[in-house]
Amino acid sequence: MAYRDRICYSGATALVAVLAFGATASIAQPQPLELTGSLKSVYLRSKASTGEDFALSLNRLRVEAKGDLAPGLAVDLQYDNEVLLGSYLDTAEFRALKDRPPPQYWRADANYVERGEVYGRHRLYRAAVTLTRGNVDLKLGRQRIAWGTGRFWSPLDILNPVNPLALEREERVGVDAALLEAQLGPLSRASLVVAPAPGRGPTSSAVQWHGNAAGVDASLVAGRLLGLDIVGMDLATQIRDAGIRGEAARLRPRGGPAFNRLMVGGDYAFANGLTLSAELYYNGAGSRDPAGYDRAGLRSGRAVNLATRYTGLYASYEITPLLKWVSYAVRNADDRSRAIDSRLVWSIGPAMDLTVGVQHYNGTEGSEFAAVPNAVQLQLQWFFR
Repeated sequence: MAYRDRICYSGATALVAVLAFGATASIAQPQPLELTGSLKSVYLRSKASTGEDFALSLNRLRVEAKGDLAPGLAVDLQYDNEVLLGSYLDTAEFRALKDRPPPQYWRADANYVERGEVYGRHRLYRAAVTLTRGNVDLKLGRQRIAWGTGRFWSPLDILNPVNPLALEREERVGVDAALLEAQLGPLSRASLVVAPAPGRGPTSSAVQWHGNAAGVDASLVAGRLLGLDIVGMDLATQIRDAGIRGEAARLRPRGGPAFNRLMVGGDYAFANGLTLSAELYYNGAGSRDPAGYDRAGLRSGRAVNLATRYTGLYASYEITPLLKWVSYAVRNADDRSRAIDSRLVWSIGPAMDLTVGVQHYNGTEGSEFAAVPNAVQLQLQWFFR
């Protein structure tokens, strides 16, 4: 049995034993089922990859049902109904993207109208049930597996990778999986995840241990995720008023050479409302020469970053209690291309936010961000319950 397989087998055996032991423990008081949601409209002006100017209006109704169906049985169901409007629907880029199969194992989406500059679709954004026995939870269904500490990049977050320059940064693609978690103490837990791949891809499975000692949070991860053998760790602590974070992972694709990914970051919040975060990232799977960039992998979603060395800076400032400025800046240190996403977020009502933002990219010809088009966006979101 391979070393990685022994780790996963031992972790799974330990968690199953804890699950059986936890079955005798008491169950917490149930939380009533709540129905909430949001209505969001995003307007975007930019250019397609072919150079065509376009306008896009994305309108989404999300309905969420969360709570306990019975003692020890909770549900998290989030249903999206989206209508897309505008000239972007006439571009070759959209026609290619709309037919791309989803990355999840379970097909839980469909379009219901496609007529000219109107496209309607619906999906299950999250759909999971959680079984609780004592200090052990078993979560089954579409969910987010939130491993790692990175704001810009996360070597450990393979199933739900970070993209700081995404139009909707808070939207994280879920994964269809079984997640077994056992609380070993107030600040420690052990986890086992198993996620089947769509088509005939290899099943993802990994174990994680998380704990705290002397004010330092630490995690260890081992397994196979999306076809990559992984052994890694993360650390997070506080030094005076500054937060320090780091991640390291050794990854090996099937039939390919192993490589490393490293991230170190820091966070600081000033008393005047300014918050700063910075990260340095090393991606051993990338290329220092733009001629070796895996651009096809980036288009297909197989690759997230093309180069090896990156720096990221996040800044937010609370101008007033209702108005906030937020910016993400990324620099590719190999080809020196740059990207910035800057937004103003205005709380125009008790449950309504208006966001105005621009995304600007530049670099020399052939660099990672040189061909990415600039964009202007407007977002309006209303939360209801």
